[in-house]
Amino acid sequence: MFKSILALGLLAFAAPAIAQVPDFPASFKTQEITTNGATIHVRVGGSGPAVVLLHGYGETGDMWAPMATELARDHTVIVPDLRGLGLSSKPQGGFDKKTQAGDVSGVLDALAVERADLVTHDIGNMVGFAFAAQHPDRVKRFVLIDAPVPGIGPWEEVLKNPLLWHFRFGGPDMERLVAGRERIYLDRFWNEFSANPSRFSEASREHYAGLYALPGAMHSGFAQFAAFDQDAIDNRAFLASGGKLTMPILAIGGEKSFGPMMAAVMRAAATDVTEGVVPDSGHWIMEENPEATTEMVRAFLDKGQ
Repeated sequence: MFKSILALGLLAFAAPAIAQVPDFPASFKTQEITTNGATIHVRVGGSGPAVVLLHGYGETGDMWAPMATELARDHTVIVPDLRGLGLSSKPQGGFDKKTQAGDVSGVLDALAVERADLVTHDIGNMVGFAFAAQHPDRVKRFVLIDAPVPGIGPWEEVLKNPLLWHFRFGGPDMERLVAGRERIYLDRFWNEFSANPSRFSEASREHYAGLYALPGAMHSGFAQFAAFDQDAIDNRAFLASGGKLTMPILAIGGEKSFGPMMAAVMRAAATDVTEGVVPDSGHWIMEENPEATTEMVRAFLDKGQ
């Protein structure tokens, strides 16, 4: 609890004029769940079958507020911040996705949830894949949105895309280069990966830049990318030992981003893949077209009820 209060205080200090992003319903509660060497900040609301929403880089679990509001009508919605990001703790290590899948498992155990649907975006796809590969009996249906999975399908070709320069951005000075300039660094992603950058609102930019300015947050973000080589090794081993995922999967790409390629990626690692494309959207689906994204996810999850 003290760490949570301290984190909130640091956030206020880092960005005293943080603007508002869409709020979770007042019925949602937050809690800090200590598991697997990290303390994970989790929002929980609604009732019914469980669904876990995992965010990606450049955002936090806050991105899911509009979808969480809709799904909470008939689901128990669980929204963590990934380790090192948002209001979760900032450990020095454990940013390989196999370890972070253990964070998800620990959160579900703490909440006494045996099985859940997964809805993931960006880095969340990678964490979700590692969780589903290790615990297929705990995942009912799986939605992956607009990001590759290390070692899966055309991964080596994806790495050659110059827009993904940040995957290999490293070295001893990287944190010092962006310290105090987090907004400048993040704006490049929000602008370049949007179909229309104006849809990633100024309020959201201020909000997330403040969170990524928290001590340890940028280090954690860089560590997420630095772990990709190990993630690729782990994912290939998962497939070699356990075979393809067999739960129903919806692979969604933004029309101006991954598009149908998201489904092509997942067909290399799963047997039951449905393709989806969010119209009039780039990578930031919950900023650019939250209505279409939520409708698509809702329709897929409803098939499993």
